[in-house]
Amino acid sequence: MTHSVHSNADAPLPLATLAAYGSLAFPMAAGFIALQVIVPTFYAQALGLSLTAVGGILLVARLWDMITDPLVGFLSDRTPAHWGRRKIWVICSAPLIAGSVWLLFNPPAGVSNTYLLLCAMGIYIAGTMALVPINAWGAELSSNYHQRSRVAGSRVVFGLAGTMVALLLIDNSSNTALQASLTAIALLVLVSLAATVPVATRWVPDNSLASPEGNNLRGALRLLLQPSPFRRLLLAFLLNGVANAIPATLFLLFVTHVLEAPALAGPVLLLYFLCSAISVPIWVRVARRYGKHQTWCTAVTLACVFFLGAPFLGASDTAWYVVIVVGTGLMIGADLALPSAINGDLIEWDAHANGQRRPGLFFALWGTASKLAFALAVGFIFPLLDLIGFDATGANSAEDVRMLAVLYGVPSILFKLAAVALMYNFPIDEAEHQRLRNELAADESEERSGAH
Repeated sequence: MTHSVHSNADAPLPLATLAAYGSLAFPMAAGFIALQVIVPTFYAQALGLSLTAVGGILLVARLWDMITDPLVGFLSDRTPAHWGRRKIWVICSAPLIAGSVWLLFNPPAGVSNTYLLLCAMGIYIAGTMALVPINAWGAELSSNYHQRSRVAGSRVVFGLAGTMVALLLIDNSSNTALQASLTAIALLVLVSLAATVPVATRWVPDNSLASPEGNNLRGALRLLLQPSPFRRLLLAFLLNGVANAIPATLFLLFVTHVLEAPALAGPVLLLYFLCSAISVPIWVRVARRYGKHQTWCTAVTLACVFFLGAPFLGASDTAWYVVIVVGTGLMIGADLALPSAINGDLIEWDAHANGQRRPGLFFALWGTASKLAFALAVGFIFPLLDLIGFDATGANSAEDVRMLAVLYGVPSILFKLAAVALMYNFPIDEAEHQRLRNELAADESEERSGAH
């Protein structure tokens, strides 16, 4: 009996299923890259809001997700299975995402801080309604250690495709061109939502086995407060996310003021994510041989090595910057695919250690950490730039520009090294995960035998 359970769970997922599921990441990624890279700089540089105000508003809006993410995870796990426990949330979120993206990316003249706050909160809430169920849905498609890497990889590949298409629409030559870029990306999000949501909800199975016990605020706090593999992974993911979000937030300012090559923004970002897309299947294959957390630690460490030169770049160093972009882009593929797959494996750890299956809650907290990483980055870096006297709308001294370069590179390296330290000797590897699955299958077999 145990063998049959494993064989069914370990059967390779059809490519059509992987593609239909992964396609949901396309519109989400297209909107997110604009939200992360363009919106903060556009509202400060083109619309005249202060750097401190923009950073504080986006931080507050993100902190709101600390409430909405666990709430959506809780409700998603308790949604009746015959409705499609994850599907119904994706369907309902689509029009809300479309509306909030359009409003945030097409602000009226004389926009206020309040407008930015309300629109940012709207897009984060709508995104939470989709992303938490999507991630939990992916973890439930297979309980196999390596199949989960394929599922996460499919989501990442489509996400990178959405990112790269959005990047092709970016024109940083003027504030007017940047506004037109945001409008074009908003249209891309709307069209791709209309195409991918029906396909995924029609063709991807939704067979959630969530248990409602422990899926509440008390259960979430217990997961966060008690030492466990999940808390360790979540903190490492948060630190690495902050490390990635800082240079992403400062990217347009960096290429404009440090490299003095604003037209380089679109091509360089496209190159970065193209390298990421190429590297994802490579990292998944490497992880299959050496393990997920070991492979992730290696990639993060190598990214630090490439990023060491970033604080020393200047106006004549675009070629060196391209080298850094290629190197870190090749490493980021591991960041995108492997941590989420590791988190999926902890669903079996939770079932074994706590007697509960709470993928909605796990990925709600995961989503909170992901969004909090961006919020902490922009909420920390933009006010710090204001503090040192950097002006996003005008001229700056050589010292101010150098501080921008330092802030672009140094904190990212420190946060990444802290993440590696946390994940060193992580206890849930392939062998341990298989042991947990064997014991869970044996327990289920005994329960069925006892019932008869």
